[in-house]
Amino acid sequence: MNDRRALLNKIKKYDFTLKELNLYLDTHPECRRALAMFRRYKELRKKAIDEFNDRFGPLTPELVTNGEHWSWTDDPWPWERS
Repeated sequence: MNDRRALLNKIKKYDFTLKELNLYLDTHPECRRALAMFRRYKELRKKAIDEFNDRFGPLTPELVTNGEHWSWTDDPWPWERS
């Protein structure tokens, strides 16, 4: 598996974990352990997205960092990658 795909899989796992913790916290809002886990995975996800953005380009349009040029379409589209 290449680095790009591995990092995307990591982000997907963090997304899944955050969603599950979100659902748990909806019914257990006082659970400090779950809240701490939510904060931890939120930070891990942010770091992984930042790394992806630096290495492979933005995942979503709002992550475009170049203020002088709209770079969202500079990289190949997902179906153009091999």
